Amino acid sequence: MSAVATGVGLAVPGARSATDLTTRTSGGAAPVDPAERIGKKGLRHLDQATRLALCAARDALNAAGLMTGDARLTATVGGPPAVGAELQVPAESVAVVVSSNFGNLDSVCEVATTIAADGGTRLLSPVYAPRLSSNVTASEIAIRFGLRGPNLMVCNGPTSGLDAVYWASVLLSGGRARHVLVVGVEPANDVVRRLTGHDRPLDGAAALVLESPAAAAERDAPVLAELGGYVRTGGLTGCVSALGGIPRAWLAPRRAPADVLPGVLRHDLEHRWGPASGALGVLQCAAAVGHFAAGGGGPVYAVAGTDGDDAVAGLVLTAPGSRTAGNGVGNA
Repeated sequence: MSAVATGVGLAVPGARSATDLTTRTSGGAAPVDPAERIGKKGLRHLDQATRLALCAARDALNAAGLMTGDARLTATVGGPPAVGAELQVPAESVAVVVSSNFGNLDSVCEVATTIAADGGTRLLSPVYAPRLSSNVTASEIAIRFGLRGPNLMVCNGPTSGLDAVYWASVLLSGGRARHVLVVGVEPANDVVRRLTGHDRPLDGAAALVLESPAAAAERDAPVLAELGGYVRTGGLTGCVSALGGIPRAWLAPRRAPADVLPGVLRHDLEHRWGPASGALGVLQCAAAVGHFAAGGGGPVYAVAGTDGDDAVAGLVLTAPGSRTAGNGVGNA
């Protein structure tokens, strides 16, 4: 896997930057207000997951220098906006990959309940139709910001977020895109609480901009982290072993046994921010960026899934400059 992260965006209650993800908690924090973050226009008929994803996506694109403010994809980027040289970034070169297991489930349940109660679709408004698509979040991001590259939605259980990062790297290595916006998002609503049994699931989103080292160097974009090997196995111990070596820190799945990577600095993001399901892997990658920005060393492992799940995925992240020329660290 040859890719680097050049931008991070968060819409997580209580987390203002990537460094907060491993140092703070959501306790007492007010929910993210998408209308306050990106304005009310266009949000009225969107589900909460899509609204949160748009917030994180906008901030990641800004941080990576691919967009300024709330505008669509700009054509003049390259380094910090104030001093960067002009470099055209075609909309077709920017892909979107979104991970969410419960994203629009509340909309689907609402429509199903209405149909069951009425005996048909007579009472359904046409505005519900787009919200019923499993790809609604990824498509809305592309439409709002004018991103016309490949567009994917990953709904793959506990490993979904890291799987999305992997598929983003596949798009890059295969030449299908030069930049990939990866978003992990989950909403906290009554439908999700009833289904999962969790009282306080994550109500938030994390986003990354990934690109090849060459593309980042061409834009003189600050590299926040470098992505290494990705593995997917049937168990936690096997996954950690397959990643190889001993990390300086690891972003562990919830309730990972103490005898896995003993003595290694461990961060359990779901303990801090609530069960994150499909958003976890992307949130872990954002936390690794915060770890490096705070001076932490690498490599860092991000691991999602446990022995009780159908699979476990792992990803190695290294500090900027470990393997490529770019070594700038920007604010997330």
